[in-house]
Amino acid sequence: MHAVCRRCPISPLDPPVGPYDHTLGPSTAEFTLVEYGDYECPYCRAAVPVIGQVRERLGDRLRFAFRHFPLHELHPHALAAALAAEMAALEGRFWEMHDAMFAPGPPRLSQDDLARHAETAGVPPERVLWPATRKVEDRVEAGFNAAVRGGVRGTPTLFVNGYQYHGDVTLEALTAALEQEPVSS
Repeated sequence: MHAVCRRCPISPLDPPVGPYDHTLGPSTAEFTLVEYGDYECPYCRAAVPVIGQVRERLGDRLRFAFRHFPLHELHPHALAAALAAEMAALEGRFWEMHDAMFAPGPPRLSQDDLARHAETAGVPPERVLWPATRKVEDRVEAGFNAAVRGGVRGTPTLFVNGYQYHGDVTLEALTAALEQEPVSS
């Protein structure tokens, strides 16, 4: 199996990374890594430090985007966590909330936990809890539906330079896949 699938009709990233995405790194970066993730998924949690290492290694050559794919049928707190992250984004604190929810250890995503994460992220806790989160439900649902149409079936699903990645989630494998072919304009 090849790491980056360019022959599969469902593999290209759609929609491409844009201003609506939560990104780290310059928009002009040579490489792009997109993760469809779920805050309660153990595999996404395991990918967090690896993606951090990739970001550190590639520096400003990499743009990283995180997109929500809450598998709420498997993970009962995933949807509430995605909504909380989106509400934190409205406060300009997406990455702080993202990092708090992906802190090492088992996921802590109950409503009380989300309130504590919000405080850690510098967001008023009531902003990340229902009913306030109704404000962003459509955004999370639309992103989830677009991901399904684009071939995302589980988490984490990674896209390397615009194409779905099927390799190991290790520093070496991801870095090699990213450097294999730069983002085409």
